[in-house]
Amino acid sequence: SIQRRLNSMLDSPHDHKLLALVDVKDFDPKKVTVSGKGGKVKVSAEQEEEHTTTREKEYSYKQFTKEISLPQGVSEDQVTYSL
Repeated sequence: SIQRRLNSMLDSPHDHKLLALVDVKDFDPKKVTVSGKGGKVKVSAEQEEEHTTTREKEYSYKQFTKEISLPQGVSEDQVTYSL
């Protein structure tokens, strides 16, 4: 479960610090990007879907962006993430 993985990360003997937990479960992992620049980490996702019914085509579009400021003294090169 997500909670179990989060707890194991927080209890890890490594010197890792959890900066943020971002919920992107409604997005295809291939559509999620993480980048760092200017003392911030940006998480973004974009997804478009098409559904065809017997009468019409339906389109849905979702977009998500979150910027997280890094703590003082932490560079973008030190940040890791996992989906």
